[in-house]
Amino acid sequence: MGPDGKEKVIEAVQKAVGKISEYMNPQLIPEVGMNIGFAISDATSVSDVAAVEGRIVRKGDAVFPVGDVKMGASDHVARIIITAMKYDPEMRAAANVRYSDAILKVLEDMPLEIRSFDRGREPAGVSTMDWGVASCCSEDDVPDVIYDLGAVGKEPMIRILGEDPASVVNNILMLSERINDKIL
Repeated sequence: MGPDGKEKVIEAVQKAVGKISEYMNPQLIPEVGMNIGFAISDATSVSDVAAVEGRIVRKGDAVFPVGDVKMGASDHVARIIITAMKYDPEMRAAANVRYSDAILKVLEDMPLEIRSFDRGREPAGVSTMDWGVASCCSEDDVPDVIYDLGAVGKEPMIRILGEDPASVVNNILMLSERINDKIL
């Protein structure tokens, strides 16, 4: 993908952030904040993935992006995407949302493939996202949702993956419509 490839992924993430900001239930934002990313088609590094600089946070009852969408803005979401792309090159987008049993239950009732990993089983000397995402994937098979229950100092998290930001946002907004603030 040429120079316009990066412009296109940035624009796609900007559009996704706009929809998230307008329509997503702010209860879905984790304590550490949320991000959404999209990689160019031949991504190999963090600099090949567009994401929100400074994440997306909850500001009162609003969903608020802290910074602009830029290439290389999120190591965390980039690692998720780049690892997923090793198994399915079409899976170029991902976002993280808050984990709760209630949120997971709603996702389980949606037509999504869900897998999880246990941070306690992570081998020494590897990146959690590289190892955790890879442990949930198999040849030509990347799930729609990957979650973990956290660890000491690590918030439990749900990651929603897709071919592009629009498909990821579509699943997030379907989830958002189905949750009830009282059950979170």
